Amino acid sequence: MIGKTYDRFTFEVEKGRLRAFAKAIGETNPIYFDEQAAMAAGYRSIVAPPTFAFVPLMESDQPFTVLADMGIDKTKSVHGEQHFTYHRPIVAGDHISGQQRITEIYDKKGGALTFIVTDTPLTNQHDEPVADLHMVIVVRNH
Repeated sequence: MIGKTYDRFTFEVEKGRLRAFAKAIGETNPIYFDEQAAMAAGYRSIVAPPTFAFVPLMESDQPFTVLADMGIDKTKSVHGEQHFTYHRPIVAGDHISGQQRITEIYDKKGGALTFIVTDTPLTNQHDEPVADLHMVIVVRNH
């Protein structure tokens, strides 16, 4: 499974979705809610809060596809780790594309836990890099 690459996905970034996400994480900066404030700050539209970059991956259902491909019951897994490397802001109106790849699988605790590592580079509609996602899924085997 190491090296397996999943289907490319595309996600449209909508203003309402950004506002709801920002509110859910307790954000108060107006660039995440008000287009005029975002534009005054130099952005094309409302800005995605930093961890929003994970939403397109989840919407594509790819983390669960990895588990299904490996025959793993998702109730035995947990999202163990997430890293983001940002290249440019994601803003309302962007179409974000990505392609998840399994980069590492290893066991710990004598095989009681399996760690599945995936990397997903995200680009916008201009094929410009916006973020790289690095995720670790932990699976309880017993």
